[in-house]
Amino acid sequence: MDAEMSVATEAWAALGGAPDAHDALSFAGEGAFASAFAVDGLAAGSVAAAGLALADLLSASGAARPSVAVDRRLAALWFGTSILPDGWALPPARHPTMRDYRARDGWIKLHTVAPAHRAAAARVLGAPPEPEAFAAAVAGWSAEALERAVVEAGGCAAAMRSEAAWLQHPQGRAVAAEPLVALDEADPGPAPAWAVPAARPLAGVRVLDLTRVLAGPVATRLLAGWGAEVLRIDPPGWEEDGLAPDVTLGKSCARLDLREGRDRATFEALLARADVLLNGYRPGAMDALGYGVENCRRLSPGLVDVRLDAWGWTGPWAGRRGFDSLVQMASGINEAGARAAGRDAPLPLPVQALDHATGYLAAAAALRGLARRVRGQGTAARLSLAATARLLSGLGPVTPGPGHAPPAEADLSPAVEHTVWGPARRLRPPLAVEGAPLRWDRPANPLGSAPAAWW
Repeated sequence: MDAEMSVATEAWAALGGAPDAHDALSFAGEGAFASAFAVDGLAAGSVAAAGLALADLLSASGAARPSVAVDRRLAALWFGTSILPDGWALPPARHPTMRDYRARDGWIKLHTVAPAHRAAAARVLGAPPEPEAFAAAVAGWSAEALERAVVEAGGCAAAMRSEAAWLQHPQGRAVAAEPLVALDEADPGPAPAWAVPAARPLAGVRVLDLTRVLAGPVATRLLAGWGAEVLRIDPPGWEEDGLAPDVTLGKSCARLDLREGRDRATFEALLARADVLLNGYRPGAMDALGYGVENCRRLSPGLVDVRLDAWGWTGPWAGRRGFDSLVQMASGINEAGARAAGRDAPLPLPVQALDHATGYLAAAAALRGLARRVRGQGTAARLSLAATARLLSGLGPVTPGPGHAPPAEADLSPAVEHTVWGPARRLRPPLAVEGAPLRWDRPANPLGSAPAAWW
């Protein structure tokens, strides 16, 4: 079985989908990531899982199950960025201190995009937040000791481990015991107020997006493409300048402080009218604010509650801050890549594939939840980057390809997108569900640029 079909099959089984749904699934085009891992297969297969989930929603509403077609090249390109600026450039997505450093006994990655995480690393190292100063300080540390110290200080770091070491690590063992997608039964609530029009199947569906870099925003971008009303909520001061033009497509973006009474009241009013909640906070973080799964469903009966995190939902690292690059480092991906390439330094995947794939799987989970609600069932779902890393590693090694050619005119949608940053072109959608084309009605927009209100 090809890697993309293997991914689609495993994901669809984890989502509780009917096995015969694959009969209407097809792939075309060529992928050629320069990687020892089957990143092309992960990209095309996770995109396919979302397509199968939409087809299931349409069939749950009485329509014939439509065909689902995935373009391997476009799926891979969307795993990079979907937007090509015209006459302007995307800001850098990372700080210069975010890199791999050689420690006394191995390698460690410091994730320093957020100012608070950068400050935590600087405090531990006793060095100014500059690459050279960090490198000199890291050299005197054991990689795992520095990992612990940075995390305990409120920062983000991961020592490089082999896959074998990860599978023996308490967190690696915990993730190995978790499903790719945990899909739980819940009270279905009242019958949904929305229909599922074939051409715009998510029209009337309200999606409350409490996610940040990067998996959750990928999921809600896809849902917006089928007509969902997506409202993204960020805390005051949070910015993603290098990512917002790519991932806010089709959405409205507002700010709320969920520790402040008036904003909490606004959030609860929004939640009461939401059909789907996507939450990318660490396990326990929303519960501490009073918005655990049960409370959210009490405020919004029938809510499809989809939650995703970095390290999994059990084990000693379940509450740890994490990002795609850190999971790659800890789970053996970077070590295996380096070994396959015959180099000493860590070799990451050519794109943030764990984020993007988890995003498409989260979108699939949301769509499955909507289909189950049509059928009178309730749903809560949990996913993690670490489980997606296990999925990728399980595909086995591949011979690295030459790399993808840059996007050409044939890869681009014809329309110009007029954003506040400037004009841009988008890649053509990588996924075609028969009769339900992806189309985004709003251009990308900055975080916090809209009021916290449904449209």
